[in-house]
Amino acid sequence: MERRRLGKTGLESGVVGMGTWRTFDVRGSKVEKDRSFLVDRAVAAGVDLFDSSPMYGEAERVLGQALKAVRDRVIVATKVWSADDAVAARQIATALALFGDRVDLYQVHNLVAMPRRLEMLEELKREGRIRAIGATHFSDTAFGQLQDVMKSGRIDTVQIPYNPIQRQAERAVLPLAAELGLGVLIMRPFGEGALLRRHPDAADLAPLAEFGVTTWPQALLKWVLSDARCHVAIPATSSIDHLEENLRASSPPWFEERERALVVRLAS
Repeated sequence: MERRRLGKTGLESGVVGMGTWRTFDVRGSKVEKDRSFLVDRAVAAGVDLFDSSPMYGEAERVLGQALKAVRDRVIVATKVWSADDAVAARQIATALALFGDRVDLYQVHNLVAMPRRLEMLEELKREGRIRAIGATHFSDTAFGQLQDVMKSGRIDTVQIPYNPIQRQAERAVLPLAAELGLGVLIMRPFGEGALLRRHPDAADLAPLAEFGVTTWPQALLKWVLSDARCHVAIPATSSIDHLEENLRASSPPWFEERERALVVRLAS
């Protein structure tokens, strides 16, 4: 698997990480053991970045438990999300306790309570309990505000949605991230599942076979990762089969413009 640097952070990451939205919001010994087994398989296959948030219910707790045996081998990215300073402090304390008293990439979720959250995270970074700071937003209506934060020099990464039918990030966020040397994590590479409701025929995907693509999810992931400005895509899954399918899209050769245009046409 090709290795890439995640922007200024210096963190090495495989191009496909794992998100935990919905899929890790579970309770009960059996299903939590299933998630631990999934994480073990993911790490063994080369996944080394896991993304979570206190917004995701039980996900941070379930992920933290699953990562205990391999914590030193992975990058943990999580988020703080509250306009209340006391609540935000509790979220951070909880995450640090769950992930071995350190978070590799701590992100301000949806830009809530900037710049107060940056001040909290910067103090933790000085203490060595955080390696990098990021900012996220799910909506292109907030990209102007996100760009202001990017230009401040106070963050190392951004996390944004990007897929063949949601390309607003191409206008300014991706070019600015490349200019500033910021890492880019991609949420919603499948458009929250909308792009998976209809799969193109095998004949339509045939031109992509030489790129190692045999399925529509692989085509969507490789479309994202073939943009050199995008470092890590974080699809969420609870299926080992889907995990392994996703990972097969995480190595070269990468799409050129012709192949990316084909995927856009098929998605439309």
